Amino acid sequence: MRPAVVLDGVVRRFPARRGAREGEILALDRVNLTVLPGTVFGVLGPNGAGKTTLLRLVCTLLAPSAGRVEVLGFDTMRDPEEVRRRLGAVLGGERAVYWRLTGRENLLYAGALHDLPRRAAARRAEDLLRLVNLLERADDLVARYSTGMRQRLALARALMHDPPVLVLDEPTAGLDPHAAAAMRHLLAMLGRGATRTIVVATHNMVEAERLCGEVGILDCGRLLALGAPQALMAQHAAAARALGLEPSLEAVFLILTGRSPASADPAAS
Repeated sequence: MRPAVVLDGVVRRFPARRGAREGEILALDRVNLTVLPGTVFGVLGPNGAGKTTLLRLVCTLLAPSAGRVEVLGFDTMRDPEEVRRRLGAVLGGERAVYWRLTGRENLLYAGALHDLPRRAAARRAEDLLRLVNLLERADDLVARYSTGMRQRLALARALMHDPPVLVLDEPTAGLDPHAAAAMRHLLAMLGRGATRTIVVATHNMVEAERLCGEVGILDCGRLLALGAPQALMAQHAAAARALGLEPSLEAVFLILTGRSPASADPAAS
């Protein structure tokens, strides 16, 4: 079975200035990762862990400083167009859609970018607007949408060309509990049937437990653990209880990173 996503020894550095001296920030440090087709894979970690950098590498928006990134067998640097045809991404949340267009116009524009025939694009847009529960507001300007509605529209836009791989960066960040629950429900629906690979970055460990069949835990650019949530929790259950914690992905993260519960709070990162 050909992997959906592969990172092989991936390093990513960014230039950084410290006073009069120049230096580097190591965003990803020799990351090795394989995501199988049909998996909902969670990239977990606090803000600044390297999650967004990893997703941008997968989406061909950044080049690795070292190592190799592949999507469905295509190298992201040698064959970026082939990768983009097979990948849908929501990296900017509600900023990924045009506020001066209607919801329907946003999707039709995305269809045109992917060379979908007009009638096929119109049918696809209708189906996706229904899927994300926006059909009744399809012809309203996006400027009148709530944040949650814009997030759902951004997801629909990424699905217009029916990509086999979907990449999402913090899809519930900034949403109220009702809107976040609606987004999680959508992602769970999309993950059923093992027909599409979903790679989602989040610092919400509870969300990852509910959604993901497999996770990778990042901290300071290093991949600390890889596996199914239940397996990771079972592996570290004794250590969690020794710290007075119930077995959970959050407990696994605290154990592996040596952080305190307060420092794992997103508000503190």
